Amino acid sequence: MAHASDLIATDIEAYLAEHEQKDLLRFLTCGSVDDGKSTLIGRLLHDSNMIYQDHLAALESDSVTSGTTGDEVDLALLMDGLKAEREQGITIDVAYRYFSTARRKFIIADTPGHEQYTRNMVTGASNCQLAILLIDARHGVQAQTKRHSYIVSLLGIRHVVVAVNKMDLVDWSQERFDEIAADYHAFADGLGVVDPYLLPMSALAGDNVVEPSANMPWFDGVPLMEHLETVDVEAGVDLARFRFPVQLVTRPDLDFRGFAGTVAAGTVAPGDTVTALPSGVSSTVERIVTFDGDLDLAGPGRAVTLTLADEIDISRGDILVGDVEQRQRRSHDQNDPPLRSHDLDAMVVWMSDDECLPGRQYLLQSVNGLSNASVRTIRHRVDINTLDHEDADSLGLNDIARCELVADRELVFDPYARNRTTGSFILIDRLSNATVGAGMIVGRSSAWDASPEATVTASASQVTPEERAARLGQQPATVLLTGLTGAGKSTLSAALERRLFDRGRTVVRLDGENVRLGISRDLGFSAPDRSENLRRVAEVARTLNDQGLLVIAGLVAPEAAVRDRARDVVGDERFIEVFLDTPIEVCRERDEKGMYAAADAGEIERFPGVSAAYEAPDHPDLRLDTSRQSVEESVEAVLALLTERGILSARS
Repeated sequence: MAHASDLIATDIEAYLAEHEQKDLLRFLTCGSVDDGKSTLIGRLLHDSNMIYQDHLAALESDSVTSGTTGDEVDLALLMDGLKAEREQGITIDVAYRYFSTARRKFIIADTPGHEQYTRNMVTGASNCQLAILLIDARHGVQAQTKRHSYIVSLLGIRHVVVAVNKMDLVDWSQERFDEIAADYHAFADGLGVVDPYLLPMSALAGDNVVEPSANMPWFDGVPLMEHLETVDVEAGVDLARFRFPVQLVTRPDLDFRGFAGTVAAGTVAPGDTVTALPSGVSSTVERIVTFDGDLDLAGPGRAVTLTLADEIDISRGDILVGDVEQRQRRSHDQNDPPLRSHDLDAMVVWMSDDECLPGRQYLLQSVNGLSNASVRTIRHRVDINTLDHEDADSLGLNDIARCELVADRELVFDPYARNRTTGSFILIDRLSNATVGAGMIVGRSSAWDASPEATVTASASQVTPEERAARLGQQPATVLLTGLTGAGKSTLSAALERRLFDRGRTVVRLDGENVRLGISRDLGFSAPDRSENLRRVAEVARTLNDQGLLVIAGLVAPEAAVRDRARDVVGDERFIEVFLDTPIEVCRERDEKGMYAAADAGEIERFPGVSAAYEAPDHPDLRLDTSRQSVEESVEAVLALLTERGILSARS
């Protein structure tokens, strides 16, 4: 029943306009069997006068035959609509209810508490902003409490209400409530659940549901309904990174071509530059079209149709983002571009009776559309009760595991923790077309994250780093020269190698092209391949540094996050990042191989500076502009930095 308003009788259009402007909160109830989830929702609706009279009369009749509350109306029956649910007194399927108050509109998902129906709970929680986790005051924190808390955390639900129910059965004891609160905090702190709202209540009696409880004067918080009406659902909404998955290309006539979808993050306005991925082609937004007219601004959750100034090739499954060329940031910056990869590192909830086996083919549905995919590796299965990681060769119904997946085409995505829309997917059985798994993307899966076999152990050297430094007269370090093609990386690295060698230093140069003729000859130039190329160079550099040698590596290395990972591999104290900040116009003039021209013509895909981004370092150890500084000056600048860091002695 909608919130009553005098406007309904006097001005129905004004009432509808007022109703339309209210924000919407989607929330779910979860917890163990018989904790009172359905009763709580029934009480919430009943005490808020949200049940129609004829529905209430039917509920009173059903309570006589199926109720469990004696002569009282069994409010749990309001949500338990299946015959099997009423017979067993449990929730099996996800039940949804809609209602509104003067402040806000609500959609409730009543989810099952039984472990057997964990997949239903995941389905109900997938679009929710808030979770009400019920705990029976008599039993305290149970295994299913921990399971559902983990799933709530996994699904990125930011707002959690822990409702300690049935306080009437423990004599409204503050001591018991405090004990349960302490137990829950001890578990939830390890999950990263931020500031859960602990609330003592009795759903059956109505205490602290809509009205404050007279039986618990020691509790000074607000009742559940007031919390639901006032919780800030906009907190944590990403307004910086624009993401617009294209769901439909509309062409009603020859004069209109629009791209329909829902803004997943960020904002967009006419005149903004956007880039279509995976093509990397940019254009300008002309109009933001809706049924009610054009908008000047659209934000997260708004379904719109965008028209662009240029006729560029965009299809369903592409993603429009803020202009990538303008977002040259480090990975932790709010303007990160989406990730692109065939390989995914993801948390998977298995939802089928048929086992998940590595290598078996599935369909992967994401905002990018359908792809063929398989689970390459199950890294570990999570024990929900202890949060321990277990080895697993397969996944069964309701298992939750960290997996590596591979798709047959490059996907564009964000980590799920950053964007629930672009960071999620489902797995579909190719024969039955049934959904068998739900996934939350952690990031790209690559050899960066691989762990060696447990039987492999490091072999310690009998020569100490101090002995090597004394023999060679230097401290080990890796100098990474990064910049666009044509910036002068090879020229500078060769000159630096010559100078160090002439001074008696022991140095190894890992030239980008030479590496690709050897240890990386199997790699292409996609983002994952460039990442793997730098990983291999970093591993070789670390090994050489361990032998006391200096290493010079000249690579484009366009992604800031990947360069940061290389720094982690080599070691921060040994890693020197030198950015050749040479204007792209100069780089083009130096391009004897014609690579920029080929990229302009579309003959070379994903070419940094043309059809792919180059993320310039924000804080390199040294910045050089080889269009203004000669090779000799650049070499001297690097040598001065190495001396300043104590890698070279002043005499060298």
